Amino acid sequence: MILNCAIVDDEPLALDLLQSYVEKTPFLNLKGKYNNAIQAMEALSDGNSVQLLFLDIQMPGLNGLEFSKLVSNDIRIVFTTAFSQYAIDSYKVNALDYLLKPINYADFLSAAQKALNWFELQESSNNQHQEDEQFIYVKSDYKLIQVSLDNILYIEGLKDYVKIHLENDSKAILSLISMKALEAKLPPERFIRIHRSYIVQKCKIKVIDRGRIVFGKNYIPISESYKQEIQNYINSLSV
Repeated sequence: MILNCAIVDDEPLALDLLQSYVEKTPFLNLKGKYNNAIQAMEALSDGNSVQLLFLDIQMPGLNGLEFSKLVSNDIRIVFTTAFSQYAIDSYKVNALDYLLKPINYADFLSAAQKALNWFELQESSNNQHQEDEQFIYVKSDYKLIQVSLDNILYIEGLKDYVKIHLENDSKAILSLISMKALEAKLPPERFIRIHRSYIVQKCKIKVIDRGRIVFGKNYIPISESYKQEIQNYINSLSV
């Protein structure tokens, strides 16, 4: 596993030192380095896919402890600081580790390894969860219906409702739920969004005709905003 990381520190020498440590660590990939929390916050909010943050605490403006409460819960934090009195505070915000400056590579590597172990454990847990659950429950006509993931061809969004089209049933299941909420319940390795109003099961895609996915007599459009994602998926399997 490779972890995307970023460094935030107002000291140029500390930034350069941590960058050198990241570059010599095989499982770390540096996505950015920033000399203040405001700059980092702007970069991370632009969809920068960072998993691990090496974050200084004592910085002007917005300090590291304050900033740590604003970042996504998906980002894990290793604090770096010259002041040992912040150790207790760092654990209050659920930091993975706390490195006291001057930081040597052995301590840095130990903290990075701790982060790697955490993410590998999360991935293993998620994979097990996905293997265990091969179906979803949806509400339809005042009933709770179990729907096998294997049987789903595609899902169609209709304002506040969705229609779940099944492979072996001509009658779709209508449910009062948003596309966004349903998409969050589906394993992303199996389903892909191809349009604001359509989600399809990847392995059920047999024919693509002029920018549309063909399911029998139904043609599902691929919108421009999702075209690259579906193209990447097709390219990964093309020979």
